[in-house]
Amino acid sequence: MNRPRVDIVIPVLNEAHVLAGSVAKVRGYLRARFLYDWRIVIVDNGSIDGTAVVARELCDEYSDVRLMTLRQKGRGRALRQAWLQSDADAVCYMDVDLSTELPYLNLLLDAILKDGYDVATGSRLLPASKTRRSLLREAVSRVYNLIVRAALGTNFSDAQCGFKAMSRAAVQAIVPQVRDESWFFDTEMLTLAEKQGLRIADIPVEWNEDDDSRVKILRTAWEDLKGIWRVRKTIKEVRPEVSALSAGRRP
Repeated sequence: MNRPRVDIVIPVLNEAHVLAGSVAKVRGYLRARFLYDWRIVIVDNGSIDGTAVVARELCDEYSDVRLMTLRQKGRGRALRQAWLQSDADAVCYMDVDLSTELPYLNLLLDAILKDGYDVATGSRLLPASKTRRSLLREAVSRVYNLIVRAALGTNFSDAQCGFKAMSRAAVQAIVPQVRDESWFFDTEMLTLAEKQGLRIADIPVEWNEDDDSRVKILRTAWEDLKGIWRVRKTIKEVRPEVSALSAGRRP
């Protein structure tokens, strides 16, 4: 009997200096301890530092690594392209800095492929989570997620952790509805999924801040707040029939 297959997406922008090392680490873990068939999909969205060259070399060296190249920037755009084109049973993504410890990858995909959830998301904010990050990032993250829950009436605890998975059916149902092409993609996707009755697994993770992170946290938070306002105004337009997706997959 064939095992379920997972596409593991790594979106990258100007990450030539770390890409090969990160892919080697991920491959080492997957080959030794991952429970499913897998493929790594690098999505280069707008790099100008030679990231695509490194990615092509990895593809030439490893048959289980492939590359997608997009001209425009945006993590949401990268995930949309990779996930919608995937024919795997489930898809996931992780940040190239590997801030989330890799052993949690099995838990993330088990939630989809064994436990019948439609979406699984890592959380740095649950009591069982273990995190190491600056006071500013911790405060902004907690305030942002409080605003998400208050404004959108959601239950998931951490919208922006770069560690998520979806079933192929959930991707096809939800991702085409998501309008954001950047960092707010995650929040919008989770909100639409929850409001349409899909089952979301909230998984505590061990997470270590990347000291080389180039995310402009305050600017990103402002853009996300504008996204919350947009989604809040349109949330009543979501399609209720998608809720049947989860009902048919309950264990």
